[in-house]
Amino acid sequence: MLTLGRHILRNNLFVAPMAGVTDRPFRQLCKRLGAGYAVSEMVASNAQLWKSEKTMRRANHAGEVEPIAVQIAGADPAMMAEAARYNVANGAQIIDINMGCPAKKVCNVAAGSALLQNEPLVARIVGAVVNAVGVGPDAVPVTLKIRTGWNRENRNALAVARIAGDAGISMLTVHGRTRADLYHGEAEYETIAAVKAAARIPVVANGDIDSPHKARDVLAATGADALMIGRAAQGRPWLFREIAHFLSTGELLPLPRVDEIQAIMNEHLEDHYAFYGEFVGVRTARKHIGWYTRGLRGAHAFRHRMNTLDTTREQLAAVNAFFDGQKAFSERLVYLDETGDDARGESETTDRLAA
Repeated sequence: MLTLGRHILRNNLFVAPMAGVTDRPFRQLCKRLGAGYAVSEMVASNAQLWKSEKTMRRANHAGEVEPIAVQIAGADPAMMAEAARYNVANGAQIIDINMGCPAKKVCNVAAGSALLQNEPLVARIVGAVVNAVGVGPDAVPVTLKIRTGWNRENRNALAVARIAGDAGISMLTVHGRTRADLYHGEAEYETIAAVKAAARIPVVANGDIDSPHKARDVLAATGADALMIGRAAQGRPWLFREIAHFLSTGELLPLPRVDEIQAIMNEHLEDHYAFYGEFVGVRTARKHIGWYTRGLRGAHAFRHRMNTLDTTREQLAAVNAFFDGQKAFSERLVYLDETGDDARGESETTDRLAA
């Protein structure tokens, strides 16, 4: 079992931080369905934003299963150090530094994966954050998430890994693409394997892990200590238990029963509504409902109708009616051709949201 400070992680399957996705209700659900660890949506290091509704919601960890890990993003070492202290004071037990987000609005302020272009600044940031919260009797583990480099001509994950290890970073996650790749093409794992071979700290592989077989193959290819799963868990949080079961037994679980997934969705939506409130909750739930129903019979038309519903009561009733209809065809989920009408319109949204 991996340990981060005093925290023993339940297993080596982690939920990736994704802006607009990995809120507290989603993290809780993934942990219940087999994830051993989850990282929050990124919190800005700009103190002027800490009292905003969005940041206060992201810093709300009430009732969350430990350990509580918060990702911070920014480009100024002093501000990042202060952000780490602020989040620890508000309940964070692990601080993760974002140097992997490829989003334009993040990179345009020299944060996220843009930092990979400036190794001296990387060293100053990780050193400042570790010194702020990661030393002394009350030390909080500090982790780092990166990509393989800024572009394919400048893959410097090995150099960044050395900087991280020397600074006292406790764990390093590497997404197998460069910033220039965004989410195009396929992740490559050779760089992650090289980082793992050279690193003195645990290394987590991330990128395109979307099935039990792929999870096994990525572990074998990289030698990584753990896997971090992001986009593939959107609408499929039970993927973690499927992977855990396969890695421990070599056997695949059957597709889930429709009534179980209906119950999972009801639980998720009720928690989501309670967390966000009526107005925001019904609107932010739409993307989750789209992911849950992706590839199922009648999903394309259902999503169009879903976007016309403006109350949580109507939304929940429509979701239950949709899954009642699925049960008329099969007791277990039946996915249609992912390239057909019922699978359209999801990939671009997913790519924009992943962090």
